Formats: sequence, structure tokens, C-alpha cells
Amino acid sequence: MSDFESVDYFTDQSLVPDPYPYFDYLRSECPVRHATPHGVVAITGHAEALAAYKDPAFSSCVAVAGPFPPLPFTPEGDDISDLINEHRAAIPMAEHVVTMDADDHVKTRGLLSKLITPKRLSENEEFIWRLADQQIDKFLDQGACEFMEDFAKPLSMLVIADLLGVPVDDHREFRAVLGNEHVGQLGEDDTVAHNPLMWLDERFDSYISDRRRDPRDDVLTELAAATYPDGSTPAVEEVVKLATFLFAAGMETTTKLLSTGMRVMGERPDIQQKLRDDRALIPAFLEESLRMESPVKSHFRLARTSTRVGEMDVPAGTIIMLLPGASNRDPEKFDDPHEFRHDRRNVREHVAFGRGPHSCPGAPLARAEARISMNRLLDRAANFKISEAQHGTPENRVYQYDPTFIMRGLSALHIEFEPI
Repeated sequence: MSDFESVDYFTDQSLVPDPYPYFDYLRSECPVRHATPHGVVAITGHAEALAAYKDPAFSSCVAVAGPFPPLPFTPEGDDISDLINEHRAAIPMAEHVVTMDADDHVKTRGLLSKLITPKRLSENEEFIWRLADQQIDKFLDQGACEFMEDFAKPLSMLVIADLLGVPVDDHREFRAVLGNEHVGQLGEDDTVAHNPLMWLDERFDSYISDRRRDPRDDVLTELAAATYPDGSTPAVEEVVKLATFLFAAGMETTTKLLSTGMRVMGERPDIQQKLRDDRALIPAFLEESLRMESPVKSHFRLARTSTRVGEMDVPAGTIIMLLPGASNRDPEKFDDPHEFRHDRRNVREHVAFGRGPHSCPGAPLARAEARISMNRLLDRAANFKISEAQHGTPENRVYQYDPTFIMRGLSALHIEFEPI
């Protein structure tokens, strides 16, 4: 067994294939405790995570970067709110909604209601049905595919591209540039220096600026014309930052959810048959997939004021690390937490999409993509199996996972099936 007490979560490659024994160890010691050499407080309990997500004492300014780089100031006293505000721009990704707090966060989230309208979501869902079939057409006759590259990644990218109005002629370039990005790469000298959002920023800046100069009858013009809830017009940069973050986050989350669902169907023919026979079971199946393999591996918060989580006092200036994959396998909340149950009764109480004001705004889209995809895959192919040539026999299964401390997902998934 690994010496979990000395493990560095941010660099230890041995945790990539299966981090859950480490999470269990931390929780068994205490659901809120210091972990890793970087001084973070790890939260592995479900109740404790809910409390932390909703506690206004925590700032989201370090939501993505965590302890990297170190804070650009030295915390002092029981309230460091002024220090955070003074130095916020020096913290990675400070310009994105995920790291905003209080009024700035509410204002920017409010813009989403103008960017993602019910009408736009409905149109996008119609696109998903068509796109799922188009992607399946490309590999169906082969009776096998690498699910990530052949279905999950292109579908996720093209769905969010359609939602945000990216011109079809640019889709190929988007896929080429964004296909293999991993933020939070384990073992890198600077884990957040390479920011794939920068490329997206440049593209959307061009789109939005062009549409403000020359409005057209398209979705990008609607984005360019979107206003804050109070009617004021955001700067181009503010619209761009929101659109690009939604693009990147939407791709990652959905790709990982789709691959988990397909892996389970390939490993569990009994569950696959139940889903095939009763499609109403698919939504709960997807929620259990999210619980078992939460796409986001870690969320971070910074204590603005001294507070308390569970039985632990958390001084101002402390960085906490919320681990959804740990909280979603807390035996105090979920019976037999390491067992996949497609009909688990309380599965929707998982925290895979976070909770509180920063809950994932793209969660409904991810669920729609996965639900539609699973339906069409089951409609058009039978007997999904994991490729033993690529992943080994059921007794000796081997999967590769993306080596990042921020996201949890397969790097590849080779499947075989019978076209219908």
C-alpha cells in the first residue's frame, strides 16, 4: 500500500489510475484535514463538502489554480477580503466567472440567461440528436471504435460550438487546437501556465467584435448584443471570457461523462440490457456515472474569513481542496459507495457539479448530451464490449486516465459492438 500520509496529490502519478483508496484514507482519518505538502485542507466528506460549497466565508478566487502559484500576498488576521480584492488580478484565471465572488459573480452569471436562452437550448438539443447520428455514421460499419476520439470529444466540442454559434467552417480548427489539452498537468513546473482558454479568447474576441460592428442574423450576434440583468452592456472582453470558459468547461465535463457511461455499459452487460429495454432508466444511470467518476476531480476555495468546516477550524488564508470524487463515495451518504447501482435512490444528491452559487451552469447541457447520446448509441448498436485487445480481459483490465489533478477522465476507450 502507498504511504498515503506522505503522498503529494498534485504530483504523484500513482494516484491517477485509481485515487479512491487515497480519498478513503483521508476520509477515514478525518473528512476535513490537512493533506499534501502544499498546506491545503482536503474535504472528503459529503456533508462537509455541502457546507463548504455554500459557506460565504470562502472565496472562489483560487477555484482552478489551488495553491499554484502561491498566493501573491501573505494572509494576516481573520479577514483577508481586502487583500484578495487588491491582488485578485495576479491569481490565475481571475478574469473567468469560475473565480469570481459576490456581486461580480452574480452579475456575470446573470449574463448567462441572455447567452443561453430556453429557445437556444431547445434548438441545440435538436442539433444534438442529428449530430449523434452523424458521428455514429462515421464508425458504425466498423463494429469498433476508439470512443473518445470517434464520438465523445467531437460531439462535445461541436455541441458547445453550435450553442455558442461558432461558424461551421471553423469547427475543424477548433477540434485540432483543443483536442489534447490538459489543464493541471501532474508534475509540470507550472501547472497552470499553459492556458488553452487564451486561444479561445482570441477567437471569440474576433467573433464578438465583428458582430458588434456588423450585426447579422446569427447566434454570435445575439451573444454580442447580450446585456447584464440591469440592462447595461458588458465590454467585449467580458462576453468573451464567459463564452470561452463555457466552451472549455462544457467540452471537458460532457466528454468524461459520456466515456464513463460507455465504459460501464461495456463492463456490465446486465445494466446495458436494462437500459436498452427501458430508456427511462438512462437519466439515473448517468447520475450514478457522475457520482462514481466525477468529471471534476478537485475544486479549490480560499477562506476569506476564519470559519469552521465540520469539526475543524479553518483560519483565513487557508486553501481548501474539495474532492467531489471523495465526497460522492462517502459511506455516510451513499450505501456501498464503490458499487455502481444504476437505480440508486439518492443518486441525485451527488456533488459532481458542485453546489451553491458556483454550481456548474452547463450541467443541464451535459445531461442532455449524454442522455441523447446513450439513446442513439443503444438504438443503433448492440452488445457493446470493452476491447480486450486494447484494455485486457475483465480480470486484468487496464485503462489510462488523463494525468491531471483537476479533471478525472479516460484518455482512451476502445469498444466493440454489433451494428443494428
